[in-house]
Amino acid sequence: MTISRRTLLATMGALPAAALLPGQAFAAYPDHPIHLIVPFAAGGNADIVGRLVGNEMGNALKQTVVVENRGGAGGGVGAQAVAKSAPDGYTLLVGSNGPLTINPLMHVNLGYDPEKDFAAVALTSYVPHALILANKTEAKTIAEFIAASKKTPMTIATSGVGSASHMTLERFKAATGANITHVPYRGGGAMMPDLISGTVSGAITEFSTALQLHKGGKAHIIGIAAVKRSKLAPEIATFIESGVKDFVAQSYIGIVAPSKTPATIVAQLQKAVEAGLKSGSPAATRLESLGAEVATPEQMTSAGFAAFIKDDFAKMQEAAKLAGLKPK
Repeated sequence: MTISRRTLLATMGALPAAALLPGQAFAAYPDHPIHLIVPFAAGGNADIVGRLVGNEMGNALKQTVVVENRGGAGGGVGAQAVAKSAPDGYTLLVGSNGPLTINPLMHVNLGYDPEKDFAAVALTSYVPHALILANKTEAKTIAEFIAASKKTPMTIATSGVGSASHMTLERFKAATGANITHVPYRGGGAMMPDLISGTVSGAITEFSTALQLHKGGKAHIIGIAAVKRSKLAPEIATFIESGVKDFVAQSYIGIVAPSKTPATIVAQLQKAVEAGLKSGSPAATRLESLGAEVATPEQMTSAGFAAFIKDDFAKMQEAAKLAGLKPK
């Protein structure tokens, strides 16, 4: 039977629009490996959490998640690469303080806009900051430390100018009036020998890092900047308990996608993170054993993580102003 051109056009017009798209459009997401970019060198907190969460996402999505390390510029190199990638859900970023909320305050020509170029997927976890002192520094509490600093200035190390720990230090100084001289290092590991030897009075660093020294007797933690005490070291008081009102500070890790990634794909990714980090899961238990706190169910949503980033950015703006830091 011969079909007239008019009949053919009429038939096509009755078909759903989706039926006229190329075959590739029918592929269910994800149909090939997802690349998860860690914008720092291997072995750090972002890398450890990224690989753990990437594995869980792969299990939930039934697809391979390839973790890639692209360090440089405080996380800016990897973040820029993801920001400029196709918004199709196949290139994601392990986001943290540096690339998402600190770099915009430090660099004029950043190469990406954290607010406009990314869609928040889910906060995974965060590690509270802690104030750890050299054993030569006799203060055992936050109050004793503040009082001692007003008699003899203290030197406190951080992992560098503009780092998350530096921002915490500036907020702490402003909140307490402690007499502290900032001693920046090139990374958290670089300052540890001087902390242990007593070359510096102490340091502000991630609780997970400080805990190893505390447990080993090489230095002593006098406060943790968290809402509640850690189960790993319940003897350590929080800054809030020690009289520093509402003082919370942390290094956080979350997953973001390029902006304009379809909402349906963002939702799939969010569900995958949520499934892998549900309370009591092996991944959640592993993170907690490292000194991290798993995000709350609300924070593990796209909207919740976006609100978390906004709040952290406001705190970083305040800290940068206190430190006199301006974009260069």
